[in-house]
Amino acid sequence: MINATNVELRAGARILLEPASFRVAAGDRIGLVGRNGAGKTTLTKTLAGETQPAAGTITRTGEVGYLPQDPRTGDLDVLARDRILSARGLDVALSGMREAEGLMASASGDTAAKAMRRYSRLETEFLTKGGYAAEAEAATIAASLGLPDRILGQELHTLSGGQRRRVELARILFSDADTLLLDEPTNHLDADSIGWLRDFLKTYKGGFIVISHDVGLMEACVNKVFYLDANRTTIDIYNVGWNAYKLQRETDERRRKRERANAEKKADQLFSQADKMRAKATKTVAAQNMARRAEKLLSGLESERKSDKVAKLRFPKPAPCGKTPLMATGLSKSYGSLEIFTDVDLAIDKGSRVVILGLNGAGKTTLLRLLGGVEDPDTGKIEPGHGLQLGYYAQEHETLDPERTVLENMRSSSPDLDLVEVRKVLGSFLFSGDDVDKPAGVLSGGEKTRLALATLVVSKANVLLLDEPTNNLDPASRAEVLDALRTYEGAVVLVTHDEGAVEALQPERIILLPDGVEDLWSEDYADLVALA
Repeated sequence: MINATNVELRAGARILLEPASFRVAAGDRIGLVGRNGAGKTTLTKTLAGETQPAAGTITRTGEVGYLPQDPRTGDLDVLARDRILSARGLDVALSGMREAEGLMASASGDTAAKAMRRYSRLETEFLTKGGYAAEAEAATIAASLGLPDRILGQELHTLSGGQRRRVELARILFSDADTLLLDEPTNHLDADSIGWLRDFLKTYKGGFIVISHDVGLMEACVNKVFYLDANRTTIDIYNVGWNAYKLQRETDERRRKRERANAEKKADQLFSQADKMRAKATKTVAAQNMARRAEKLLSGLESERKSDKVAKLRFPKPAPCGKTPLMATGLSKSYGSLEIFTDVDLAIDKGSRVVILGLNGAGKTTLLRLLGGVEDPDTGKIEPGHGLQLGYYAQEHETLDPERTVLENMRSSSPDLDLVEVRKVLGSFLFSGDDVDKPAGVLSGGEKTRLALATLVVSKANVLLLDEPTNNLDPASRAEVLDALRTYEGAVVLVTHDEGAVEALQPERIILLPDGVEDLWSEDYADLVALA
């Protein structure tokens, strides 16, 4: 259980949340909502103990499992299976048992005897913590999230960013924590895995807070909603499910609007009467009292919710280029003994629109990284055509320097723009004032998405490589991205689970991985998008 008492949140000098008190108890399935940048990620990070509140106290009873938007693990050389098992402390005993087994098979005499004793001791510890049943449970959770046994046997550094995130989600769900804090848990999941996660959370006995733009997940799972109002810097608590919350919030906003209109009307009358009374010296005090009554009437009102700001996005006017600005032949990539794909050819013509499809782990992100020059292929070559200017949006935001500020990241991607123009573009993406001086590493997932998209806008790119560009976005911001896709005149190579993004792009061709098969787009492939 988590108790928050008079908790205040700030981002620099900006207040994200006025002092607020609430609790998360067993059985509370809470959906945390609010526009991008309202402070949802900051709040979950603070509740998890990753950062401290500006004021107030947070107490935690029992274990808390926290899934951040961009999970980072210190040791990428551990096996995916061991990373998941580490949630219950099973990894150390299991890896020790493997070492002892090796010695038992290869050594003799005292060394073999010591290895047998060590194996027996570690196996007892392993069984005490749940043992083989727990290991089977972890494997079941992993498989349900699209991580088969062959993936669990690989080291983390050989996995894609999406696979590593699913490993972290499996670890949190396996942890048996009393309270879960899940920040966009459906990112990188296919349709089947999202369905399984919904069922898991519906029957979860502990409490949890989930941030998600997946409406289906919210409808199916939550029984309370916390709304972070960025305009009023408050947290509104709705003790109802998702659909009832939407109706109640609309009712609340209509009530606030009605009350404000009535109060403003009465206040105007009082101010008008006070102005008339001030003309008479004998009624000056009465006029002041009447004016104070009007001010008090207005100050006691809840503010009417302003329309949430949305970043205005238009992809750049593409620079002139030749008929085929980007080609690749014979591309292959492996990590260790794991072959991702082999002998992939593609030609991206001027203005063409291509979707890369394939199941999780088929190499979609890897192919974009090769095309973007982030990684080198094992075989084959990438041939830039005449006038090629690439714009690469990475799903893990690797194109952003986390140590540099928002402004510094933007200036490095657009060195020819003067400071005034850079600030103007950042302002259109809702970065203004002190926000431009924040390090990119402390931004929420939605804010990182906006910043990465802003760098594309000023790039003059004629070929865009887009890897899950609608992840972490609220519905209004997602709509802006989809509209920008519809109107962009350059070439696009898109990786996405978002069926709406594919519909907006209206692709001409698909590349199907891992085989590298190229085909014309047809509606027959539409069902594969969500599964991919």
